[in-house]
Amino acid sequence: MASPLNAFFPVLGAAMVLTPFAPLARTWQVFVPFFTPPLSAVVVPPAIDSLIFPESLNSASLAPEPSIAQQSPVTEPVVADDRVPALQRDVGGNLWVGSWQGLAHLDPNTGRIIARVSLPNIVIESLTEDKVGRIWVGSYEGLQRVDPRTNEVTTRNFLLPSNRVLSVLVDRRGYLWAGTDRGLVLISPDEGLIMTTLQDLPGTSANAMTLDAEGQLWVGTQDGLVRVDTASAFILRRFEAFPGGAIQDLAIGPDDNVWAATPNGLFVIDPETGDVLRSVTAFRGRNVTAVRFDNARNLWVGTTNGLYWVNYYNGAIVTEVAGLPSSRVLSLSTDTGNKVWVGTRDGLAWVSLRTGRATHHNIFRSREFDVDSR
Repeated sequence: MASPLNAFFPVLGAAMVLTPFAPLARTWQVFVPFFTPPLSAVVVPPAIDSLIFPESLNSASLAPEPSIAQQSPVTEPVVADDRVPALQRDVGGNLWVGSWQGLAHLDPNTGRIIARVSLPNIVIESLTEDKVGRIWVGSYEGLQRVDPRTNEVTTRNFLLPSNRVLSVLVDRRGYLWAGTDRGLVLISPDEGLIMTTLQDLPGTSANAMTLDAEGQLWVGTQDGLVRVDTASAFILRRFEAFPGGAIQDLAIGPDDNVWAATPNGLFVIDPETGDVLRSVTAFRGRNVTAVRFDNARNLWVGTTNGLYWVNYYNGAIVTEVAGLPSSRVLSLSTDTGNKVWVGTRDGLAWVSLRTGRATHHNIFRSREFDVDSR
C-alpha cells in the first residue's frame, strides 16, 4: 500500500519522492534525482619551487593602512582564517587539504600543488574519498562532491537534518555517512539516496567517525559514543556521559581498540564491551583534538597546545613536535608521502620522521603554483 507520505514537493524546480526503506520501517528514502549546476572549479596553475616546503611562513604583503579619516570606527578589518580542519589521503597517495581558505590537492612527496578547487563561501570541516575516487566535502553548507579528474564541484541537494556537516566517512560497502550537528545520515553516493537518518544520539552532534576491525561504525558525539551496524543502521551500543566529555576525534589502534580524543584527555575503549580500558596518563586533563596511528605503530596526538609523537606501547611522549604554524592542532594524516601532515589553526605543516620537526607548507598564502607537468 502506498504511503500517504509519497508525494512530490517542488525543490528548486525538480521533484522529491519519499518511499519506505526496508528493512527499516521507520525510516524513509529520499531520492533527489538531480545535481545543482556545478560550481565553477578553478585549477590555478603553477607555483614556484621556492615555495615548496618553505622553512617558515613568508611575511604576507599587506596593503597600506588607511588614514584616520578613512577609517570607520565600526568596521573591523577582515583577517584571513587559515585553519585546516580536514586532511584526506587519496587512493593515488596524494593529499587533499580542506581549509577555511578552500580545497587544495597536493603531492605530499614534493609539496607540489596539483590543483586548487574553488568552493566560494564554503567553510570546510571534513573530507572523505568514495569507492570510485571522488572526494566528498563536508561543510557548513552541506555536502559537495569533487571529481579529481576534472576538479568539477557538484552540490548534492540532500535533505540533511542540518547543513552543518562535521564529519564524513565511507564504509566498506561504499556507502557515505555524514555526521551533522543534528544527527547522522546514511547516503548512497551513486544513486543520490538518503537511506536513513539517526538523530537519537547522545548529544546529537556527530563530531567524529571511524570504522572498527569488523567494519562497524563508531560515532563520537557531544556527550558520548555509539557503535552502529553499517548494514542495518541500527545502534549496537550506546555510551552516554563519556568521562572525557565531547568526543573530538576517533581512531582504531593496532590492538583494534578505539581511541577517543576529548577535551579532558585521551581514552582507550574496548570495542566489544565498551569499557574504558584506560586514560593515557600523559594527556589527562589536556584538550586532545586529533589522534592517528602510523604504519610503524607510532601514535600521534594533537592538542590545543601542540603535537606529540607518542610510544604506543607505554604511552610515553617521545617528543613534542617543534615548528608548527600554530600549537592548536585540528587534523592529521599519517603515512602520506613518508611524512605526517598536520592541519592547524594557522595553516598546514608536515613533520619529518627523521628529525621530528615540522615545516610550514605555505599552501594558502602563495598566489603562485608549481607547474603540474603531467
